[in-house]
Amino acid sequence: MIEFAGRGILLDVEGTTSSVSFVYDVMFPFVRRELDRFLAERWGSSDLESALNRLAQDAGAASFQSWCVGLSSEQCRARVRDEVHRLMDSDAKTTGLKQLQGLIWQAGFEGGELKAHVYDDVPDALRAWNEQGRDVRVYSSGSVLAQRLFFGHTTHGNLLDCFQGHYDTTIGPKKEPASYSRIAEDWGLGPHEVLFVSDVVAELDAARTAGMQTALCTRPGNAPVAPGHVHPAIDSLAEVALAHSP
Repeated sequence: MIEFAGRGILLDVEGTTSSVSFVYDVMFPFVRRELDRFLAERWGSSDLESALNRLAQDAGAASFQSWCVGLSSEQCRARVRDEVHRLMDSDAKTTGLKQLQGLIWQAGFEGGELKAHVYDDVPDALRAWNEQGRDVRVYSSGSVLAQRLFFGHTTHGNLLDCFQGHYDTTIGPKKEPASYSRIAEDWGLGPHEVLFVSDVVAELDAARTAGMQTALCTRPGNAPVAPGHVHPAIDSLAEVALAHSP
């Protein structure tokens, strides 16, 4: 149990509010299965073009157009498919990949095929924090679109109204202190007023360097954590005790 008297709670998703296995065994395979069909059906759409431009820039090109110069549409889609598979095979957290994944997941969530797993303690904790005046937000490598889809279509119903904001890697990488400083600035809170909860020690280290309070979430199936870190550990969000109303 940890005691928190600040005003803002910032949550990771995978390994914190949802199981790692759901992401890797359900969501990622869905992208691989639907990728070719999605590219063929949405080719030329503005939202896809935006994601593909970022994907190409992440690969070192100036734009998607320059990345695919001289290639047919079919060859361009093949290049995209190969790059997406390469990035997913290495568990990359690049912004372009995450934007594209979010677009593909949108069809799955809105069509009812995907229902996001959240731990049983999560809905009650979110509602309790809201009732006691805390501002709860998400920071994930998954795009803001993907976050909103995820929490809008969970096994516990629509939890989206429990969150007042969402951040992804467009604000910065999750293992860099500057990202957390930018989040606090955007939030209008001092970093010391925010508790960041994650299962990744390197992310927590970055948040703590930026001045945030931290908690390490230890869920079944999470990667082992080496000893020696400085972050208090919790097994569920119910173990965050609010000291008093902000």
